[in-house]
Amino acid sequence: MAVPAIELRNITKTFGDIVANKDVCLTVNRGEILSILGENGSGKTTLMNMISGIYFPDHGQIFIDGKEVVIRSPKDAYDYKIGMIHQHFKLVDVFSVAENIVLGTEDEKGYNLKKSVGQIKAICDKYGFELDPEKKIYQMSVSEKQTVEIVKVLYKGADILILDEPTAVLTPQETEKLFNVLREMKKDGKSIIIITHKLHEVLSLSDKVAVLRKGEYIGTVNTAETNEAQLTEMMVGKKVSLDIDRSDPVNCEDRLVVEDLECMNREGIKVLSNISFTAKSGEILGIAGIAGSGQKELLEAIAGLQKVNSGRIIYNNPKTGQADNLRDKTPMQIRDLGVRLSFVPEDRLGMGLVGNMDIVDNMMLRSYRRGKTLFLERKKPRELALRIIKDLEVVTPSASTQVRRLSGGNVQKVLVGREIASSPTVLMAAYPVRGLDINSSYLIYNLLNEQKEKGVAVIFVGEDLDVLLELCDRIMVISSGRISGITDARTVTKEEIGILMTKNTKEGETDG
Repeated sequence: MAVPAIELRNITKTFGDIVANKDVCLTVNRGEILSILGENGSGKTTLMNMISGIYFPDHGQIFIDGKEVVIRSPKDAYDYKIGMIHQHFKLVDVFSVAENIVLGTEDEKGYNLKKSVGQIKAICDKYGFELDPEKKIYQMSVSEKQTVEIVKVLYKGADILILDEPTAVLTPQETEKLFNVLREMKKDGKSIIIITHKLHEVLSLSDKVAVLRKGEYIGTVNTAETNEAQLTEMMVGKKVSLDIDRSDPVNCEDRLVVEDLECMNREGIKVLSNISFTAKSGEILGIAGIAGSGQKELLEAIAGLQKVNSGRIIYNNPKTGQADNLRDKTPMQIRDLGVRLSFVPEDRLGMGLVGNMDIVDNMMLRSYRRGKTLFLERKKPRELALRIIKDLEVVTPSASTQVRRLSGGNVQKVLVGREIASSPTVLMAAYPVRGLDINSSYLIYNLLNEQKEKGVAVIFVGEDLDVLLELCDRIMVISSGRISGITDARTVTKEEIGILMTKNTKEGETDG
């Protein structure tokens, strides 16, 4: 019988009153890819941080090749040939690939960069990486930086590799390339653990799937013997419908017409160039692009929060029948016209909600300027808060709970729910399901669909291409601050979107 490469028995980790992992058991064999699946906050990264020496377990045992080991630091982990590739890369921008890879390795005879370059090239040839050892990190794309991190742990001799959300920033083509490399490593006898929440990737790559829920180990299943519905039920603890009910657009009118929009950032660098498109009432327009391609700046320009250097943003007002140029208006005037922005940033409390105020007061933030008396009327905001808590299943002791006491996902529901409840005519939702569990995500998708059916022009910025293809009517792709294409979401493929995401357009080519 094969001895597992790594085995965890009853691993437990707490932070104060919070139990991050409780009695977790896991086994990974040589030449095997194990996916660790679980929603945000289920304890996946904490568990892997204990294997890689960043945290130390309160209780439990770790075995490597059948022998119990103690891992107190990342150096200990490397001594046991364990390497972790984190979501946020730890590279020195001004150094070359080779310099970053040898950094931190010990060599009694001193560094021989020429010899190291030869070893790096040998690793790349063996597994199918495309990497130039002389290239500087600041000249590289996100996927190239990730490749450097993987080669770095292989160079240090890792046999057990842990990858934390490795496809979060990759296009479909880059993802497939990474998966091919991981399959080559598996053939070479490496043990690979991947932390993820993307079900379709789990099913296409892994041999086994281990599921965590709220820090507890639910079980491990063979990938060939499971499906998305079963895995979702294991993750959530109940059956979840994974269908987005997309209706056909009806009574579409041009609600927002953007013409030749250009924006610069504070450093004077152009972040948006030649942006022209139309958002129609009664449809969902998706925006896809690699992170940092200009999605945020575009929505903020429409909402009056980003300075526009040239171009027009024409809003066809359904109430007055007039065409208003939003570029001439303040953010408050734009909001009052019914153009709402629900932007879910990394720091949810930094934008749009006040942590020390309760849920009711946060509802009032959007309307207090209209108050005509000294004492603000609290009845309607309270009703709105209670409705959002009920409809979006916000976990909170009461509507009077301070927002900062809620979990990130529940803060997000309050943020998105408040904008939807304001009956907008244009609703811009950026990353509205970031960090939410599957059940809550589908609640939000259905809410966006309801808005579309009410005749709202919905603009949706998302990270998951599968969701964009299922939810949206059209998808606009932004690459390096320009539109590289506008497509029909019902007929375009994920691969075609991926090509557009990395395309450098000379002119803003659109068909929309």
